[in-house]
Order: sequence, then C-alpha cells, then structure tokens
Amino acid sequence: MKKENILITGGAGYIGSHNAKMLKSLGITPIIYDNLSEGHLYAAKWGPFIEGDINDVDKLDFTIKKYNIKAAMHFAANALVYESEINPQKYYHNNVIGTLNLLEALLKNNVKKLIFSSTCATYGIPKEMPLLEDHDQSPISTYGQTKYMIEKILEDYDRAYNLKFISLRYFNAAGADLDAEIGEDHKTETHLIPLAIETALNFKDSLDVFGTDYETKDGTAVRDYIHVNDLASAHIKALKYLFENKKSHFLNLGSENGFSILEVLSEIENQLDLKINKKFSNRRQGDPPILFANSKKAKNLLNWDTKYSDLKTIISSAIKWHKVKPR
Repeated sequence: MKKENILITGGAGYIGSHNAKMLKSLGITPIIYDNLSEGHLYAAKWGPFIEGDINDVDKLDFTIKKYNIKAAMHFAANALVYESEINPQKYYHNNVIGTLNLLEALLKNNVKKLIFSSTCATYGIPKEMPLLEDHDQSPISTYGQTKYMIEKILEDYDRAYNLKFISLRYFNAAGADLDAEIGEDHKTETHLIPLAIETALNFKDSLDVFGTDYETKDGTAVRDYIHVNDLASAHIKALKYLFENKKSHFLNLGSENGFSILEVLSEIENQLDLKINKKFSNRRQGDPPILFANSKKAKNLLNWDTKYSDLKTIISSAIKWHKVKPR
C-alpha cells in the first residue's frame, strides 16, 4: 500500500487533514480533494491539493485518472445536526448525491476500495449501552439519515459492483495534532471542547450547557470522546485491511469511556487555570443522557487501539492548538 496514491475527499477538513498528515508520515501520498467550504488551505499541505466539489463528477474523474488513485477516504460531508433539520435539501444533495457522484467516478476508474466517514448518529436514540454495531439504526436527524442511507448504498454497491468498503462510525472526535500544526477549526463550531476552550480564552462570552437533570453522576450528558489521531490511525489500518482482505465492514470508533460535560469543562479549567463562563439551560430534544461505544470489533479486526484518547491528552492537545490556530 505504501506506494499507492489515496484520494482524500474533504482532506482539508478536521479529520481529513489529520489522516493526510498521518498517511504522509507513513510514506503514502494523500491526494487532497476539497471545495474549502469548511476546510482550510493551510491544512492541505501533505500532498497535492485539488480544489473541487464532490458534485463535480468530471473533476473527480480527472483527478482519479491523473493521480492513478487506488483507494479513497471519503470525509466530504456537511455535518451540523441542527442545520440538517432546517435545510435538509443541502444535506441530501451534498452527503447523498455527492457521495453517489464519488462512487460513480471511482467505479468508472475501477477503484473499488473506500473508507467511509460515518457516525454514531445512525443509531438514533440508544436502547442499550455500550453501543454495538448490530444495534438498531434509526437516526433522528437528517444528518444521521444521510449517513445511514450511504451505508445502505454501500452494501448494494458491494453486492452489485464488488466495491469493498469499511464504514467507520465515529463517536465524538476531539483533540488536535500533537504538533499543533492542525486541529479543530470549523467555520461554524458546535462541539463542546473547542467552544469551551474559546470561552475560557475569552474568544467567546459564554458557553451553553444543555441539561443538568440527566440521570448521570453530575446531571450532565455523558459522551465518548476519541482523539482525532486515534481516528486517523483506525482509518489507515482499515485501508490496509481492505488492501489485504477485500472484505467490507461497519465499525464503531470510540474510546469506550464516557465523560460528562462538567468533567470535560473541569479538565479544561484545570489545565488553563481559568474559569469558563457557563450558561445552563434545558435539555435539547433528542439528546440521550449517555452515549459511548463498544469498539472491540475495530480493535480485533484492525489490530487497533486508542493511544491518545484519555481526557488529559485530548484537552491538552486541543488547548495547544487553540492558542496558535489562525483566526
């Protein structure tokens, strides 16, 4: 696999750029394809960069031919749950139709290996914890629905066209590159850790905390945070698996630990020695009290494990990044 060129759609974004950097460190060339609607040019520096949209089939076809692509990692997607509810057309057009366009271009060029960036949002409201891959899938957001639809499409493409895939269902991606070259930098930020750090550093006035009456140890919601470098490592091991085994799978990626919102905020305050101005409000509809993964299938299949997903490392790497990131 080392000499192959790997297409990374959304490679200038948060998770895509960390994958590109890790691939490059292993001697593999990432071909970064991104329309920069959410990604950043400064994060697209570990391989050739093509500014392009996944709805442009001709440009995808040209890129795949030019760089002799052998496999793809697909990160290009809109991913704001609340936005998906008020503008579902945008999400179906980009996440579903855009992915179909990518699959068309890959199959046209006989590229039949794909790592798909999926989400635990495909499960909907969990019936049991920790979440296993065979848990019922009943997404409650348009965003989750688009990812679920692509998973079903991939199963059909495997059966009909022998397209082999691994769909990775993330839990809460967090943290940053340990060298602070790249990190979480969404144009519209909705994630707890970057919002909390920005508030502590006085780039934001206050932080909204939704729900203090959950049946958890401190009343706030519990989530599974996984370091972005551990995610990248799993993607690369999944790619290696596809080259060697040519079998499709759905895999959870999480730390298998849960931390409450107040535990996360306390760790940030302790590391910065600063207080976060919190605004407590009611629960958001559809937010489960506890959400964390069983990732044993990924660990066993890929010979993978988390190295950086303890809360201290997640927070310290994120703080280091937020102190230096471009503004």
